[in-house]
Amino acid sequence: MNQQDYMFLTTWFLPARVETVWEELTRPERWPKWWGGLLSVRRIEEGDVLGIGAVRRFTWVGWLPYLVTVNLRVTQKERPRLIVSQASGSLEGVGTWRLEPAVGGTTATYEWNVRTTNPVMNALGVVCKPLFSWNHNVVMDRGLEGLTEWLTSEAREGET
Repeated sequence: MNQQDYMFLTTWFLPARVETVWEELTRPERWPKWWGGLLSVRRIEEGDVLGIGAVRRFTWVGWLPYLVTVNLRVTQKERPRLIVSQASGSLEGVGTWRLEPAVGGTTATYEWNVRTTNPVMNALGVVCKPLFSWNHNVVMDRGLEGLTEWLTSEAREGET
C-alpha cells in the first residue's frame, strides 16, 4: 500500500477568550453549524467524565469532490489549552489543538500528522499530494471563517 504521510500546522486567530474557543472545540456535534464542508459529526463513544476516550465520526468534503471520514478518539485534554485525538478511518494519525491567549482573542494551533488509508488516495497520492494538501488548507480556512463568524454572531446565543 502506498500510504502518503501528511504533516499540517494551521494557526487561527479567533476573536474570543480561550475558554470560549475551548467550549466550541470540545463540542464537535455543533461544528457543522459553523464549519463549511463538515457534513456530519456522529457520536460513537462517550468517553469518561473529562471526555477522554470519546469517539466522534467526522465526514468532510473540501473543494475537491471526495469525502473523508475519520473517527477521532480523544486521548488527552488539558482544559482550556490542549486536545489530542487519535484518528482512524480514511486517515490515521494524531491531531492536536493548542489554545493560547492572545491580544484581542485566542491563537488556536492545529497540528495534523496523518497518513492516508483510502486506496484511491494512496494510489493518487504520489501525484496528487500537493492538491490534497491544498484541499486540506481550504477546509481549514472554511473552519476559521465559520468559527470567527460564529463567535462574533448572535447565532450562538441560546446554544447549550
